[in-house]
Amino acid sequence: MIPRYNRPKIAKIWTLENKFKIWTEIEILIAEKLSVIGIIPKIAAKEIRKKAKFNVNEINELEKQTRHDVNAYIDNVSKYIDKHSKYFHHGITSSDIIDTGFSIQLKQTGEIICKELKTLLKNLKSKSLKYKNTAMIGRSHGIHAEPITFGLKLGSFYNEFKRNLKRLEFAIEEISICSISGPVGTYDSIDPRVEKYVASKLKLKSEDVSTQIIPRDRHAFFFSVLGIIASSIERFAVEIRHLQRTELLEVEEKFNPKQKGSSAMPHKRNPVLSENLTGLSRYIRSAVIPSMENVVLWHERDISHSSVERIMAPDICIAMDFSLSRLNEIVTTMKVYPENMKKNLSLLGGLHNSQKILLKLTKKGLSRQEAYLIVQKNAMEAWNNKRNFYDVLKTDNKLLKYLSKEELKNILEIDTNNSKIDWIFKNKIK
Repeated sequence: MIPRYNRPKIAKIWTLENKFKIWTEIEILIAEKLSVIGIIPKIAAKEIRKKAKFNVNEINELEKQTRHDVNAYIDNVSKYIDKHSKYFHHGITSSDIIDTGFSIQLKQTGEIICKELKTLLKNLKSKSLKYKNTAMIGRSHGIHAEPITFGLKLGSFYNEFKRNLKRLEFAIEEISICSISGPVGTYDSIDPRVEKYVASKLKLKSEDVSTQIIPRDRHAFFFSVLGIIASSIERFAVEIRHLQRTELLEVEEKFNPKQKGSSAMPHKRNPVLSENLTGLSRYIRSAVIPSMENVVLWHERDISHSSVERIMAPDICIAMDFSLSRLNEIVTTMKVYPENMKKNLSLLGGLHNSQKILLKLTKKGLSRQEAYLIVQKNAMEAWNNKRNFYDVLKTDNKLLKYLSKEELKNILEIDTNNSKIDWIFKNKIK
C-alpha cells in the first residue's frame, strides 16, 4: 500500500519482519510439542526456542536461488540453530506455516479494525443523540419526502455499523484457524496433537479438514465482510457529499483554516474526505471477487491463490483501517447547519404534508384513490407554480366539502411527522 494510506499499527502486521516472526513462533511451538510426545529430542526443542532467528535480507537473497520463500526461510533460520536444525520444520509442509501465519495476520488486522468500528459506533451514537430532534426533510429518489431528524438519519448508520461489527467478529472467528496437517492434509508425517497444541497456544481453532491448505472459503468470507463494511462507509460518504452541496448545505466536512479547496477557485470547500472514502470503498470491494475465485483450487492445493493474497490482503486491510479512521474523523468534526435544514424543510411550501391531507380525507369517507387524486391535483398546482400548499388547498371547493379551511390549517400546522422519534431511540438505537 502506498504511504498515503498506511497507518503504522496495521502496516506493521504485513511486514516481512512480522510474517517471519509469526512463522518462527509456529515452528518453535511445533518443535516443543514434538519433543513432548517423543518425536524429537527435548534438547532440540530447547535449542530451537533459544536460537531460532532470521534475517529478512538474507532470506530475500536465498529466495533468489531457491525460488521458494519457505525454503529460503528454513535455510536461513537453520543456519542460526546449527546442529539441531534437522529437527526444525520437522514433518510439516510449507502451507502449515504459511496458512497458519496468514490466519494470525488476518486476526491481528481484524482486531484493529474492530477497535476502529467500536470507536465509530461510539461517535455515531453520540452525534445521533445530539441531533435527535433536529428536524430536516427526508428524501427519497433525491426528492423531498417527509420530515425526519438528523439524529434519526445517523441512527440508521449506527445500527448498520453495529451489524458490521457483528459480521466482522464472526469473520475473525471464521479465519482464526490453525492447520498443521502435513502434505495433502493427512497427518501422515505429523501427529494431530501438534496441531491442537499450536492452535491452543496461538488462540486459534484447528481446521476441520484441511486439504493441505486452509480452505479459502474462510478467507472469502472475511474479505466479503470487508466489502460490506466498505459499502456502508461509502453510503455515509455519499450522504455527506449530497448534504454538502451548495444548494443544500445541511452538513459540511470540517474545513481547516489553511486548507485549500481548489488550485483555481479560492472560494471552494469540497467534500474531499468523503469523496476519498467513495474511491477507497470501490477499491476494498474489488477484493471480493478475487477472494471468492481463490476458493477454487486444484485437488488438495495449488498456488494460484498465493499471488493474489500477497497483494490483496495487506492492501485491502490497510485501506479498510484507513477508511474507518477517516470516517471517524468526518463524524467527529463535521459541521451541522440546523438553520439550513429548517429552510430546506420549508422549501416547497408545506408539500411534505400531503400524506396528512390524504389520510384525513379517507377518514372523512373518501376512498384512498379519490383522496389521492384530490391531493395530488393540489400538490402539482403548488409544485408547478411555486405556491404555498395551504393557499392552494383552501381554494379547492371539492376538497372543502370534506375539510374546512380551519381543519386544513390545523392539519398542516400540527407537527406529527416526528412524534415517534423518542420511541425509536428508546427501542431501536441502543
